Amino acid sequence: MSKRREFGEQIISHKGVLENNYESLRILNVERNGNVIYTYKDNKGNVFFGLYDSQTRQNEHLYTFEKDLHVVSCSVNSDRTLLAASLVHSTKEGRKNELQPGSKCLTLLVEIHPVNNVKVLKAVDSYIWVQFLYPHVESHPLPENHLLLVSEEKYIEKFHIQVIQEDGSRVVIKDSGHLPRERVAEDFVWAQWDMSEQRLYYIDLKKSRSILKCLQFSADEKFNLMFEAPLDITLSDSGFKLVNFGCDDLQDQENLSKHLTLCVFTNHTALLNTFLLLGSLCVCYSPKFDSWEKFTYSVFYFHKGHGKTFTAALGSVDSHVTKGLTFLNLDYYLAVYLPGHFFHLLNIQHPDLICHSLFLTGNSEVVDMLPHSPLQSLSGSLVLDWCSGKLYRALLNQSYLLQFLWNARLDCEKMAVLHCVLSCGGDRRFLEAKIIQWISENISACHSFDLIQEFIIASSYWSICPETSNMDKLLPYSSVLTWNTEIPGITLVTEEIALPFMKVHSFKGYWEKLNSNLEYVKYSKPHLHYNNSMVRREWHSLISEEKTGRRRSMVYVKNILDNATKVISNLEARNLEPRLTPLFQEEDNHQRLLMGLMVSELKDHLLRHLQGVEKKKIEQMVLDYVSKLLDLVCQIMETSWRKHSLHPCVPHFSGRASAAEFKVFHIMTRILEATKSLFLPLPPGFHTLHTILGVHCLPLHNLLHYIDSGVLLLTETAVTRLMKDLDNTEKNEKLKFSIIVRLPPLIGQKICRLWDHPMSSNIISRNHVKRLLQNYKKKPPSSVIHKSSFSVEFLPLNYFVEILTDIECSNQALYAFEGHDNVDAKFVEEAALKHTMMLLGL
Repeated sequence: MSKRREFGEQIISHKGVLENNYESLRILNVERNGNVIYTYKDNKGNVFFGLYDSQTRQNEHLYTFEKDLHVVSCSVNSDRTLLAASLVHSTKEGRKNELQPGSKCLTLLVEIHPVNNVKVLKAVDSYIWVQFLYPHVESHPLPENHLLLVSEEKYIEKFHIQVIQEDGSRVVIKDSGHLPRERVAEDFVWAQWDMSEQRLYYIDLKKSRSILKCLQFSADEKFNLMFEAPLDITLSDSGFKLVNFGCDDLQDQENLSKHLTLCVFTNHTALLNTFLLLGSLCVCYSPKFDSWEKFTYSVFYFHKGHGKTFTAALGSVDSHVTKGLTFLNLDYYLAVYLPGHFFHLLNIQHPDLICHSLFLTGNSEVVDMLPHSPLQSLSGSLVLDWCSGKLYRALLNQSYLLQFLWNARLDCEKMAVLHCVLSCGGDRRFLEAKIIQWISENISACHSFDLIQEFIIASSYWSICPETSNMDKLLPYSSVLTWNTEIPGITLVTEEIALPFMKVHSFKGYWEKLNSNLEYVKYSKPHLHYNNSMVRREWHSLISEEKTGRRRSMVYVKNILDNATKVISNLEARNLEPRLTPLFQEEDNHQRLLMGLMVSELKDHLLRHLQGVEKKKIEQMVLDYVSKLLDLVCQIMETSWRKHSLHPCVPHFSGRASAAEFKVFHIMTRILEATKSLFLPLPPGFHTLHTILGVHCLPLHNLLHYIDSGVLLLTETAVTRLMKDLDNTEKNEKLKFSIIVRLPPLIGQKICRLWDHPMSSNIISRNHVKRLLQNYKKKPPSSVIHKSSFSVEFLPLNYFVEILTDIECSNQALYAFEGHDNVDAKFVEEAALKHTMMLLGL
């Protein structure tokens, strides 16, 4: 199979229907249930109608006209009992879809179960298009069918057709001489049929202003005007264009580029791998082509309240445009494709930044693999290749996107494809592993944004958002808030647009979500996306209190730590495989506080803005989200650990660092940079492991620089191991002392007692004296002890020690309670003498 045939899932082709006479075969229509209606002619010119059943993959003959006619339009009802067709005479020259002077377009209704009567619905000198309505419930035959007739005279009618059964299974039209009809729309210049959702969009001109309207046909075949929306486009009152009323018949491919293109896209009710309703409403518009150097098209994102006009450069002046522009609906994305020139994949859920959409020029392999012939976009992501006659369902190929990710050169391409791959769903664990592998190989290849940061935010978003409506407005989609880098080959202008005016007051399904999006655009500014600014302030406040020895309500702190325990339990429950990386092996209260605070703040944020969702479900979503953040960090660590074959135990401080440890240390530093700016939690034990690798890998001056700049965070566990693992060589003493003086006071006091060395005794003594003299008030001479119990005859020291002894006696109970009973005046005296002897070189 050639590359160009891999464009999408092929539904049907000429040869797939008819082997012997496929040249005359035309696909006429695709009904809501996926059945394809086609026609072909025999050697005598007789017209045959057939149906390809998308479920059974079988063909069925429907009807034959024993005349040389050309079919304009055709539709079959859901029960396959009625066939509606609009036909004209073929001209002598063989040109199709043209009326001879005085000839008529016949619109016929045929009973085909079995073949029986033929009813003439219209016989006029203008074209007619037909389309049966398909109800949502198809479990039993319907007594009444409804048929839309669209006239070139700019009106749409709906026929009500009742059928009855005779002689067992024979189905005939009841009272065929008097079929009720009603006018649905008139005086329009453009109309589009949405087969999947049974909606009719049309535009009429009011005072030279284009107004887009939408009719929704319901299960009982009634219809409601859902909205009206002004469009800032220029349409001619004399023009007439239909979209998706069957498959067009291509006459002049060369002239396609000269006509305007306009279509409406909404998301499907149920997406491929999720049940998320986007509530999107996009109008895509391309004016008549008037330049060989650039191509302009606009997308109006009504669900976001703004429109974007894109101008794509076409390259050389000689690269003529001979094929029309195609817009394709791909769920979370819509594609704009001009064969041989460019392919633009637009993010419709988050269209604000151009870097979240992918633009490729004609030189790209992706553009080269797509069909180079003119395409027609149909409802339900279907695409008809006019030249080959093949009908495709256009899909985003996740495997190819992953391959493209490895070859992407520009930062904007990497950003867009990363999000596109994640939106495709599938086996998320496998997908994340592939992306992490790519990140590991390209960690420094991206300059406009942080790869790890973007991956963590985007993957966490996609793990939660498809589960609940409106989560897309509350959770961050990207780590990038602005994008100022130019994207080669394309420019854009963004403008606010008038919102649709909803004409009904009770909404369900898609309409409820669209209305919610419109209300959000009207009233929710600024955006409601969650960020960790509150968590940052509260965490710093708690850490500051810890350093000063003050701590607020123990109940409050316990609740926060309990949140962290739930997150870790939730994470462990979802990952049963043993870990290679030595994480989660210590308490790490600072990271647990950060985890717990994020759970608390995010829960409050969702409870405020997520209406109609149970509190219990919100709490679980929050746990899942924070667990996912941690899990992604763990996955990156696991991949790096496994790739470099490191031992699952925590490395020792002794020994030289290997090349593998250098690389893992670099990855961990990049993870820390990525999470630090967003203030995201890290797995307990991360900082300890990072510090141990840092001591292994860095010279002392670099190590101290990393510590002073906050890249390496000294934990009690890491420093305790350092004191125990390293002996007291001159080099190690320098390292230990440099570390101790950088520790917070409370941790420093604990660590000094583990190091049996004059330096640590000196530090302990200084801290003890500082603590004793903090609130010391000089007493009368009579209260000072004159008789020293010490043997050293050094009066200044004796006097100082006597003062310390006096203070200790006065506060004996207090210091015993605080655990300072091993440090007293005598210890201070001995430390002072040793330090003096060291200074004197004795």
